[in-house]
Parts: sequence; C-alpha cells; structure tokens
Amino acid sequence: MTKLIIQIPCYNEEEHLLKTLNDLPKSIKGVTCIEVLVINDGSTDKSAQIARDWGAKVLEIKPNKGLANAFRSGLQKSLEENADIIVNTDADNQYSANDIEKLIKPILKNEADIVVGARDIFSIKEFSPLKKVLQKLGSQVLRLLSSTNVEDAPSGFRAFSKEAALRLNVFDNYTYTMETLVQAGAKGMRVVSVPIRVNPKLRDSRLVKNIFDYVLKSMKTTMRMFIVYRPFRFFISLALLFFIIGLCLVCRFVYFYFNADGNGHIQSLIFAAVFILTSVQLSIIAIIGDLLSINRKLLEDIQTRVRKMNLKL
Repeated sequence: MTKLIIQIPCYNEEEHLLKTLNDLPKSIKGVTCIEVLVINDGSTDKSAQIARDWGAKVLEIKPNKGLANAFRSGLQKSLEENADIIVNTDADNQYSANDIEKLIKPILKNEADIVVGARDIFSIKEFSPLKKVLQKLGSQVLRLLSSTNVEDAPSGFRAFSKEAALRLNVFDNYTYTMETLVQAGAKGMRVVSVPIRVNPKLRDSRLVKNIFDYVLKSMKTTMRMFIVYRPFRFFISLALLFFIIGLCLVCRFVYFYFNADGNGHIQSLIFAAVFILTSVQLSIIAIIGDLLSINRKLLEDIQTRVRKMNLKL
C-alpha cells in the first residue's frame, strides 16, 4: 500500500484554493491512497473552511510564520499521517496538478528520493527577461554548490520519499527550496528533475516582492547552508585563494629583487605575509569545520532514528 499526501501551504487563498483543490488528481497508478493536507498559515480569510468543506485535512498554524515554517510543519504532519510520498504544491494553482503523477513516478520506481518539477522558465510569459536569466543562473550556481542536477532550483513543486522527509531539516524562515537541495546533495540523496507545466498566473508572488531582494535572500540562505554542510570545501577554497594571492606577491618581490638591483618592493612581502597567514588560519577553520560537520552528521542520524521511533516506523 502506497499512501500519497499532497500538502499545500496556504495563506489567505480563499479566491484560488478551491480551484487548486479541484484540479488535484483523484487516483494515480501505483498509489492506493491520496490525501490532501492544507497547512493554514495564519490565514484571516475563509481558506481553512473552504479546505475543510472540500474534504481536505487542515493543519492550523497561528500566527502566520512564513512559507518555510509551513513547509516544515507539513512534512512533519504528513509523516505522522504515515505518508509514503509527500508532494508539495502551491495554493495559488501555479503548477499543473496533472503533472503530480509524473512527479512521483521516479520515487515509485525507486529511482529518486526527491523529485523537483522543472518549469520551462523561458516560456513563462509572466516572468520578465531579467527574472528568467536570474532563475537560470541561480539554478546553475545551486547545481554547483549542491552537487545535484536540479534544473529549476526555486521550484516549489516537489515530491519527497518518506526517508527523504525524515532526514531533511529546514532552518531558514524565508524559503526551503534552496536549503533542502544543498542538504540533499550533502546527504547523498538522489535528486532528479522532471519537466512540468504551469498554469496562468492568478496573483502576484508574495515571496518575490522585489527580484533583487529575493536574489540576495536566496544567496544568503544558499551560502549559509553550504557553509553548514560543506564547511571544509568552503573554507579550504578561500584558503587556497588567499595562498595564491600571497604566492603571487612573493613572486613579484623576487622578480623585482633580481631585476631592479636588489630593490624588491618590500611592501609585496608584507602583504604576502598577511595573505599567507590568513590562508593558514582559514585552513585551520576548514579542519575544525569538517570535524564539527562530522559531529552534526552523527547528531542528524540520531535525530532520524528518534523520529522513526516516535512515528513507530
């Protein structure tokens, strides 16, 4: 028996929620039970009542705590409801619900732990040319940092296996999309992308009020997670950069020393010493960070075991 729970974070979506719910699939090949969980994130309108009247389960969160918290709470509730697969979608009907079957297929075939729906960014009319370029560039950077092959990093249309949901932790209060991908790559989870369709826009994004603000916050979250889960790679890369700069300054001193009658530009040696010492310090931080990362991995393994015990899995 395979149970699918479709979770929908929701904040004041009374105008669009019913259409989103009505579009959800009633049956999917390979799935014996489909349930819908609406995470009512402190809505002040009739969203929760609409969801209950439709037949969905409602998880109440008060007051409004943001998308990342709603996503995290939804995963926990879905696990408590014994979900085998969890699909996350938006309440504004942005993503085509007909693609949920395509989204969960790699998990049903045991080919993936997390599946990310990849939009055809350049075909979305509502996106400005700048936003399209930034979306593609951001996904490319995240592929490099997370060691995954995800094509549409900001996409919130995702499917998670039970094991993946048990192992994920969401720390950020802004968004979960970047953070979970960096974690998945660091923890060796199988992440795949599948092409999905989008519906015509019903409202403006509440998360992306300003494209530059969104980019800065996303970069902050991604870098934070990269430092947490890949500390050695981050700090040793900085150490190598400072060492190369210091070495170049030493070479500059030597060049002028032998080609300018002993005038070796002593300031080059002073700056070289600063850069090389900084490189050594960063290398030490990299080693300490790696040791802390090992300890964190052990703690997360214990956390996963405790979650399974609490859920009687």
